[in-house]
Amino acid sequence: MNWKIEGIKKLDGIIGGAGCAVSKFLVSPRAYEEKDNPKILVIRPGGIGDAVLLYPALSELRRSIPRSRIDVLAEKRNAGIFEVCPHIDNLLLYDREFHNTIYRVIKEGYDIVIDTEQWHRLSAVITYLTRAPVRVGYGTNERSGLFTSPVSYSHGDYEARSFLNLITAVTDEEYEFNENEPFVTVEKWAYGGFGEAVTDFRDGKKAVVGMFAGATVLERRWGAERFGALAGELSREGVGTVLVGGKGDARDSAKVSGFTDNGSILDFTGRTSLKETAYIISRLDLFVSGDTGLMHLAYGVGTPTVSLFGAGIQEKWAPPGVNHLTINKHVPCSPCTKFGYTPSCPYGVRCLGEVTVEEVRESVLDLLEHSRI
Repeated sequence: MNWKIEGIKKLDGIIGGAGCAVSKFLVSPRAYEEKDNPKILVIRPGGIGDAVLLYPALSELRRSIPRSRIDVLAEKRNAGIFEVCPHIDNLLLYDREFHNTIYRVIKEGYDIVIDTEQWHRLSAVITYLTRAPVRVGYGTNERSGLFTSPVSYSHGDYEARSFLNLITAVTDEEYEFNENEPFVTVEKWAYGGFGEAVTDFRDGKKAVVGMFAGATVLERRWGAERFGALAGELSREGVGTVLVGGKGDARDSAKVSGFTDNGSILDFTGRTSLKETAYIISRLDLFVSGDTGLMHLAYGVGTPTVSLFGAGIQEKWAPPGVNHLTINKHVPCSPCTKFGYTPSCPYGVRCLGEVTVEEVRESVLDLLEHSRI
């Protein structure tokens, strides 16, 4: 996966950098016009985690400008999050009919465009080409010159708060983020009898814990064998395990399941959509994962989490709040991820390898006992 990310990064540096340089010679922004019902475009490329953490900002944008039309330009891998977002009006996917979608975006006549991408330049180029009189985005490189209001970006701020800063640049309002309040509502997503399946599975168990053993980046994987050993340890404590993930995660989940044979595992891997997975996670007592999109989703729906961090920046991405624990060994070479790019690890992912099954087990049991739900 890293080679793909590296390729995208280099392509963006070349094409995106050139686009930043020449965009101002191609079009001129329209003059600002005060409107009660502006058309707003929010650009959000990337994965599930960023999409989930954008919810509070979208909520405040809707509250602050209630009569606006809010469109989101996203991609297929995070579409499931936005399809059920109550704060937006339309969802556009740039990796589905790319040319038609981008042409439509540029010609739509948006009054406000908010680019939530943190580093890559091409989204900023699209922002400028819309000719919107109000253009907001992070001023992290030469993309800064394409915005009417470039916003500073700190790796020490939790990402949901960083997104709220973009809305402040539009409305001049300051926003608070309640780290202990769920912000993704899923009650109406009860499809396929999944809730009933979790309820039946819960019978006779002290608690039910969810696990996601996968990760798109190798350096964020704790390992299916360790997750399996953890499931076995929890089973002996009377705690059941629910496995979630996509079809590509089936092999990891099968390894996890192989560590127990007493009916203590319920495996939904590859059987549910993203919104159905969110509903299942919302029905659990706790969720264990590495630095993944499903970990952010668990936080968003209000399920307590034990998250395993190494390559990622804990302050930026780890769930805050009273019901969330982060295990981080803080080895000298971590964190190594910056602006979504994780270099290949020459040390065998030592940062996660030093996390033991026993300490995760103790954290899970402690949080199950003391979490305030």
